[in-house]
Amino acid sequence: MTGNKFNEFVEIVKRLRKECPWDREQTNDSIKAATIEEAYEVVESIEKKNYNELKNELGDLLLHVVFHTIIASETDGFAIDDVIDSIREKLIRRHPHVFGEVKVSGPEEVKKNWEEIKLSEGRESVLDGVPEMLPALQRAHRLQEKAAKVGFDWENKEDVWKKVIEEIEEMHEIEKLKSTSSTDQTDEELYTELENEIGDVFFAMVNYARFLDINPENALRRTNSKFISRFKYVEEKIKSLGKKLSESNLKEMDVYWEESKKLI
Repeated sequence: MTGNKFNEFVEIVKRLRKECPWDREQTNDSIKAATIEEAYEVVESIEKKNYNELKNELGDLLLHVVFHTIIASETDGFAIDDVIDSIREKLIRRHPHVFGEVKVSGPEEVKKNWEEIKLSEGRESVLDGVPEMLPALQRAHRLQEKAAKVGFDWENKEDVWKKVIEEIEEMHEIEKLKSTSSTDQTDEELYTELENEIGDVFFAMVNYARFLDINPENALRRTNSKFISRFKYVEEKIKSLGKKLSESNLKEMDVYWEESKKLI
């Protein structure tokens, strides 16, 4: 029954592609941003533990998988069966401990074998395969994970923390230079250098988070949500006084901000 439902779903999307004016105009390129958006909506429903919404969002994401495939089939000659065959073969090939005779001691060895298999498939670098379009924090985390799997890693988190402090100090040095005239560098050069140093601080912090088994993308997303909730609390309190935010001041807003921290 599941297979029949999937085939019916594919046929519905094919019909939309033929008969709907909007669907006919779309390309893989035109809907790529929407695909990313759908993936993030899946993540949001998971974080909110809204499993009814997760069901709906997974359906939307599945629509994009099928739609992308149908569009591509018109020029590149592959169909949904080819997509399924590709991932089926990949899963079998990269899990020799399940579908073959390889023995593993645990999850870490599985991940190490996974990377070695990917290299044997033609990738030139361990770092290949981390999408350039990933959010920067998430991409930094994945790059560090991949390098660590082949032994390029710090030995302990204390050394990582020292690196964080070192990068912060280097950032402050450039910041001081930027605020004085005691340098031959142009403002543009100093700005670029400061941007690089701030990037190094973030990268070092991502590394430290990794040593604490914290995903930095998840951590920052949680902090963003917390900030939104607390700031909206401040807004509501100011509005309850019959005022606009622009009519308030930092001292007043900070009182309500501290209140929100006790509640949120």
